Amino acid sequence: MPDHSAPVDRLSSLLERFRVRAHLFHTGPLCGVSHFAAERGRGFLHVLRRGSMVVTHKPRHGAPTRVVVNEPTLLFYPRPLAHNFHNAPQDGSDFVCATLDFEGGASHPLACALPALIVLPLREVDGLDHTLALLFSETERLRCGQRLLADRMFEVLLLQLLRWLLDHPEKAGLPKGMLTGLGHPRLARALVAVHERPGDAWTLESMAEQAGMSRSTFAASFKDQVGETPADYLLRWRVSIAQALLRSGQSIKAVAETLGYASASSFSRAFAQTTGMPPRDWIKKQT
Repeated sequence: MPDHSAPVDRLSSLLERFRVRAHLFHTGPLCGVSHFAAERGRGFLHVLRRGSMVVTHKPRHGAPTRVVVNEPTLLFYPRPLAHNFHNAPQDGSDFVCATLDFEGGASHPLACALPALIVLPLREVDGLDHTLALLFSETERLRCGQRLLADRMFEVLLLQLLRWLLDHPEKAGLPKGMLTGLGHPRLARALVAVHERPGDAWTLESMAEQAGMSRSTFAASFKDQVGETPADYLLRWRVSIAQALLRSGQSIKAVAETLGYASASSFSRAFAQTTGMPPRDWIKKQT
């Protein structure tokens, strides 16, 4: 029986399977209009240290067309979205900025689960002070290994931001999905178990047992918090992992065995149910 009182790590298994790499690309003032283009599989994490600005986006792209920022703030774009910063030329705002490369691009579970833009004043998030102090000190003057350390600090900053989002889903405006499920103390146990052991013979009963809930209560709570049934979530999670394994060169047969399918054909049917095409056709589209 699982220990329902033990703490659970809600993020490590997710980020170990689907990595996000940060790369510092700007530090210092930005004056006038700065354009950031949308590139496949790439997001952004901007930290406004001081100053104010207006951020604009094209209509009908999932983010407000105009956002006014007047205090130190994080701006997190988990998916490709072109955006413009408008800063007064006479007193340009001060930034550190990094690109975020999501392994698997648009199929990365975080990229799918998060809103197009998160705007979060630094004062809202506890525990960022030390990370930001080190990040800022590394970007203020050139030292050996500066870029590598700054990249890693941005990844730490992203992890701390994700922790905050899990604990404050309403403030962040998270849509129903994986992250709102991980924010639920009981559902998180089932989700983490599925994330860590996707090839197990999961049933509604065994997932409910991980959560310490009855089957009916678990099924209803899961649908309410995550927005889909446990079976549908399990299928999508397995297919996400399958896509990563297939991209790495593993055979369809090996992937099917890893994910607990009885045969390559049963795996192919499940894969096609989610992606609209069998694995072989999907692989061809990636080349």
